[in-house]
Amino acid sequence: MKIDPLLLRAAWIKKKQEGHRWAALTATDYPSGRLLDSAGLDFILVGDSLAMVALGHADTRGVTLQTMVHHTAAVARGVQHTLLVADLPDGSYKTEERALKSAFALRQAGTIAVKLEGGQDVCTILKTLTSRGIPVLAHIGLLPQRVRKEDGYRKQGKNTEEAERIRADALAVEEAGAFGVVLEMVVPSLADEITRMLSIPVIGIGSGECCDGKILVLSDVAGFSPWFRPKFAACYGNVAREIQCAAEKFIREARKTPLKNPGESASL
Repeated sequence: MKIDPLLLRAAWIKKKQEGHRWAALTATDYPSGRLLDSAGLDFILVGDSLAMVALGHADTRGVTLQTMVHHTAAVARGVQHTLLVADLPDGSYKTEERALKSAFALRQAGTIAVKLEGGQDVCTILKTLTSRGIPVLAHIGLLPQRVRKEDGYRKQGKNTEEAERIRADALAVEEAGAFGVVLEMVVPSLADEITRMLSIPVIGIGSGECCDGKILVLSDVAGFSPWFRPKFAACYGNVAREIQCAAEKFIREARKTPLKNPGESASL
């Protein structure tokens, strides 16, 4: 399914004016996509965070475009009603030509829109994508794809120079045609200012309570990976423990029933 970028942007601006609050989560595969599709979210993101939460890499740069296409297609098979957005991974949008090729590959896999990281530096690419009918969700503030090149995972906008850059990035991506912007790990006072400054919705992650909505990683929200959870991510479940309990129950059940022929190996 295709959605006109201008129509999607207009609809989101109208919803912001009406006071709508956005809620979004990430999905990595068919089951998570299908389950979230029935939850009533505003959009589902196939995030490059799957590099860490699904594939065990150290950061988001561990995924390629081919990996993102594979996971996007899986999620898309389970999503019938919710707006689906997929991340353009690191290195896949260095030029306009490459960005178009990457975005069309994700569109063919089943996403409706794409997300890319950056502000003023990616506006030409953002404009090119929207002009070719591909809705773009922007992402500014902390940029996970660049975190190793910069100062690591820390709050953004604490000093005047950094705050000015983030403000400029926000205005730039709005002007370039983004239908919304993810604002990651930005100090709450600045996040509040940017939210009030932009006509497009600002979706926060670790940026306080004043944004137009929130997005989080499903595994953090569901308690799927107890070995790591960001401080800002609220946990509403304990999926990890449920899986462990189910496995333990299965082991007890399996081991209390002897094989019919003890001398023979069981075959599956």
